[in-house]
Parts: sequence; C-alpha cells; structure tokens
Amino acid sequence: MSLPLVAVVGRPNVGKSTFFNKVVGRRVSIVEDTPGVTRDRIYAEAEWSGVHFALIDTGGIEPDSKDIILAQMREQAEMAIDTSDVILFMVDGKDGLTAADREVGEMLMKTGKKVVLAVNKMDKPELPVDFYDFYELGLGEPIPISSANMLNLGDLLDEIIDSFPEGAGLEEDDSIKIAMIGKPNVGKSSLINKLLGENRVIVSPIAGTTRDSIDTPFVHDGEEYTLIDTAGIRRKSKVNEDIEKFSVIRAVAAVERCDVCMLMIDATEGVTEQDKKIAGIAHEAGKGIVIVVNKWDLVEKETNTMRDFREEVKRELGFMSYAPCIFISALTGQRVGQVIDMARYVAENRAMRVPTGKLNTIITDATMMKQPPSDKGKRLKIYYVTQVGIKPPLFSFKINSRPLMHFSYSRYLENQIREAFGFEGTSLKFVFREKGEKEEEFI
Repeated sequence: MSLPLVAVVGRPNVGKSTFFNKVVGRRVSIVEDTPGVTRDRIYAEAEWSGVHFALIDTGGIEPDSKDIILAQMREQAEMAIDTSDVILFMVDGKDGLTAADREVGEMLMKTGKKVVLAVNKMDKPELPVDFYDFYELGLGEPIPISSANMLNLGDLLDEIIDSFPEGAGLEEDDSIKIAMIGKPNVGKSSLINKLLGENRVIVSPIAGTTRDSIDTPFVHDGEEYTLIDTAGIRRKSKVNEDIEKFSVIRAVAAVERCDVCMLMIDATEGVTEQDKKIAGIAHEAGKGIVIVVNKWDLVEKETNTMRDFREEVKRELGFMSYAPCIFISALTGQRVGQVIDMARYVAENRAMRVPTGKLNTIITDATMMKQPPSDKGKRLKIYYVTQVGIKPPLFSFKINSRPLMHFSYSRYLENQIREAFGFEGTSLKFVFREKGEKEEEFI
C-alpha cells in the first residue's frame, strides 16, 4: 500500500523543520548506518489517529540574499505540487502576511490540490490582529499553531488527514510497478523509451496519479507492468544542492507507489553521495531494488572492468548488498532486455513466503554453527521464528531477551536465511519478541 504524501512548503525560518521533527517524533529510528533520507530530515513516515502518511520537508533552503527568496520559494512550491496529495503551506504569524506568502499562495490556489494553511509561532492563546490578514490568501481558514510548543498540532493534523483524497494509499491495479529512480541525466527516460520501443505492446500512456508523474502500463511476456518515470526535473538555478534535493523528493514519490526500484547509476561517474541518498529511500521503504549501471558503452573495458565496478557498487552501497547489479546501455540497447526480467524476479522474491518448519530448521542449524551472544552469564535463546508478512518479507522471532540480540548476530541470521531461500533484491525485516509480548505490538 502506498502512503499519501504531505509536502510542507513555506519561507525559510517559518518553522517547517521544527514541525516536521515534532510530528515524526520517535517514529524516526535509524537502526543501522544507512545514508538514507531520514538522516537529512527530508522525508519520513508519520501517523496520526491511526492514519499513516509520508511527510516531506522542503525546508533547509537558505537563500544567499533576499533577492532570490521568491525564486526559491516558487521552486519549492512547484515540487510540492508535483509530488504531493496534500500541501501544508506554513507561514510565520510573527512576521505577518508577506509578499512572498501572497505569491506562493496564489500559485497553490491554482493547482486544484488541497492546501492546508498553518500560521506558525502563535505561542499565546490570544491571536494578533494581523492574524486575520492570512484569510486574504483564499486558502480557507488559517490554523494557528506553535510547532515549538506543540500547540494546536492535533487540530492541524486532523485537517491534513481529512484532506487526503478518497482511496489515497490504495493500489489501483495488480501490475508490477517499476520506478526508475536516480539522479537527473542518468538515463531514466532513455531506458523507458528503449523498453517500450522494444516491447511494442503499450496499452496506453496515462497522466499518472495525484503526483502528476507519467505512468506507462504495458505487457511483457503476458505479465502486466507499470513504468514510473521520475525524470523531468528542469534546472532552474545554479544551486546544485537544491536541484539534487528536489530529485530526492521526486524519488520519494515514485518509491512510495512502486514494487521494484531500478536504481540507475551513471557508469562514467560511479556511485555518488546522491546515489547513496536515493538508494537509502528505497532501502528504508522496503522496496525491491535492482542496481542498473547505465552508459556502460562509454566505459573503457579491461579484463576485470565489470567485476571491479560491481565490487565498488557493493562496497559503496553496502547497506543493500542484497540488490542485484546489471550493466546496460539505454542508448544502444545493450542488456536492456534484462531489466524487466530482473524486475519480475525481484518482485517474486519480495512476495515469497517460506515454510515455518524449514525456516526453524535453518535458524536452529545457524545457532549450532555460531553460538548466540551472551552477557553476564545469560545467553540469547531463540525459541522459534515465523514469517508474518511479505512485501518486504517480515520475520518474527520469539526470544528470551531483546538486548542480547546484537545487530551482528541479527545480520548473521539474515545471511543464513538468504543463503537458504534467496530473497535476492529485497530487504528482510525482523521483529524480536520476548515472552508475553504480542506480535501486533511490533508489526
């Protein structure tokens, strides 16, 4: 199930990031050293009144001078329009209504999307007289809040979740959804064009979902697929950091709706920090992942060039060593035929269930080969394990003490499960329960 997307838009220093952190709260938990997006506080999952959604923070853009504030705000707003189900427009109640607020408000009003207007830094119950100026934006009733003091956040979140479109978060069809993710200009659109040109069985190109990306359904070997193109970012300024940040936001929107991510890497550049951030999005979301090294035709080859490059990829993206890596040229068509076959293979692995009996045999054998950790005379015991979910595969372990389950031993058990059952291309999720703890408390 894909999550509704909420984008937080507004001028610098109006409190967007403070709001983001308060809402996300303890739900952000980096459990391993993954260079993902939560570290940069761009994106995280949140929940309110039992409704789960994805929150995108478009903050952090600090202009060098007041002359470019409007330009950067406009860029934020356009990206929010492009990716979100609901737009949270945050303004500063202490500053009052500004010209920049008016311009962005006019732009948002024309989108047809639901916009929730929050007036931040209202730290006292009494509203200032100029608070009512915000009604002039025509975006409905302004909601006074204080992100820092957590005042009226509940009312604001109620309004946000009530604004989600009907059916948001539900899959529309049973096709395998493949998202092409990666930096701008790595060849995402070229690969899609090559795939569709070779298959020649396009059902219909449709202007996609609420996020306005282009989804293309097609059939290959009797199987239905949907390609999600995350290309289309236009360079509107010379600030590379902003453009790269927006590419991450686009990737978030695509990842939320897909089954398998094709993480495209430019062979002439190698793995960059931006590649790692985008990879982290798919990894943290538990999506299927295939690493697609494009522009392989432009690389000078020696005897072990491919092997060495593959080792570099595994080293740089060590947190997702489970992802297969293929080398293609979208321009020449070299190995492009492997892309769809690999996507289907990974999607099948992500939906695979394994027998409980065989699973427990594997874990028992693993504990015999490598003794579980102990502390102060108490040793970890694993009573049994069951697979309780798919997409991604989720395993529940009944153990005697959670603190004794060290990360290194958890990784060892994961490797044993992978060796026995495969699961190539998908992350595995583990939950550890002690006696008396219910499974639903962790899932």
